[in-house]
Amino acid sequence: MTESDRIVYEGGMGEITEKKSRFLATVMPVKTEEEALRFIEAMRKKYWDASHNCYAYTLGDRQEICRASDDGEPAQTAGRPMLDVLLGEHLHDVCVVVTRYFGGTLLGTGGLVRAYSAAVKEGLAQSTIVERREGRKWQLLTDYNGIGKIQYLLAKEGLRTLNTTYTDVVTVEILVPTERNEQTRKQLTEATNGRCQIVEGELLFFGEAAGELVFLE
Repeated sequence: MTESDRIVYEGGMGEITEKKSRFLATVMPVKTEEEALRFIEAMRKKYWDASHNCYAYTLGDRQEICRASDDGEPAQTAGRPMLDVLLGEHLHDVCVVVTRYFGGTLLGTGGLVRAYSAAVKEGLAQSTIVERREGRKWQLLTDYNGIGKIQYLLAKEGLRTLNTTYTDVVTVEILVPTERNEQTRKQLTEATNGRCQIVEGELLFFGEAAGELVFLE
């Protein structure tokens, strides 16, 4: 993966109406093709009385797997436009099903493309999308003389402090994005004249949802 990308953290459902036809878009994060297919089948069962249940999904950090279905709508008027929205938003590991209840008025190919695209956009608007970033938790060990300088630096650089423990030494746990590793190490060394011990943790992924830090798979 790249050092950051966009994923659906929590799915949602959006609805639009076009010439009395209802389009319900249900968005779900998925990890595998099997999971996507199970979700699609569940939506078909839930909306068994609908005119169409069209779908699109993309999987893989580089969107290696892409699938779409028009489910009986004219070719290239539903599934592909839906997939184009997902790809255009740079999303992956996500599936969307758009359920259509026909309202009695034909929309034409252009109208269908616009309606299905708009439904997916509305579904995404009702979902929680996060930028997934790569980083590590660091433990900083310092004496009581150095903690003030470290706290000042962290606040200045906007780095998150996760926990602070005071014993015979001060241990500060912080979250450092991968792209800031070298810069942060240099800054901490200079700020404490080399008296800050740094212990790097395992590689992890994180993001921000509704202003809260979340750790991701």
